[in-house]
Amino acid sequence: MSSVERGSGEKIILQEDCAEDKLRNGILTLTNRRLIFEKTEGSMVVLSKKTGDVVLDIRLDKISSVKTEGFLIKKVTIIVDHTSYKFGVFNNGKWAKAIEKQKVTT
Repeated sequence: MSSVERGSGEKIILQEDCAEDKLRNGILTLTNRRLIFEKTEGSMVVLSKKTGDVVLDIRLDKISSVKTEGFLIKKVTIIVDHTSYKFGVFNNGKWAKAIEKQKVTT
């Protein structure tokens, strides 16, 4: 699904096709070290999607806050250097817990 290169000992914890409010569509990947967002481009004609550039690559220790919001449209919000990123994910509680857990274990 994703073309993210991992370092030695780095494992993918969660990965989901989602959208961020400003960055638009992409693939959100949580590893045991980083949170990564890659843009995707899709075509409805052939129902295919290709990954593009990595637009966010954040070390977990740089994330100052993680929270969930929304009822119908669920989002996990992270804050990095006073900038918030809101990702529309299927299970925002699962993402928030996983990010917090990985932050503690890094």
